[in-house]
Amino acid sequence: MVLLIHIAIALASLLYTTYVWLAPSRPKFTVGYTLVGLTLLSGTYLTFISPAHMIQACTTGLIYIGIVSIGMVAAHGKLAHSKNH
Repeated sequence: MVLLIHIAIALASLLYTTYVWLAPSRPKFTVGYTLVGLTLLSGTYLTFISPAHMIQACTTGLIYIGIVSIGMVAAHGKLAHSKNH
């Protein structure tokens, strides 16, 4: 059950990051960061209850963090650019 919740949060986070990139605003970043935090928290929990899959989990987690980080940085840049013009 925790795995399904973890996957749902991670997918929601990816979709929400896309939404933030398309229409950035300060309050949206808080929700995005909360979703990332929940994904990391649930992923850490899953890793501790099933350490045999730690390498795969860490690799997938790093890819996820990379994608979401790039999206958030791009959204921050887009927001800063829109405020300057």
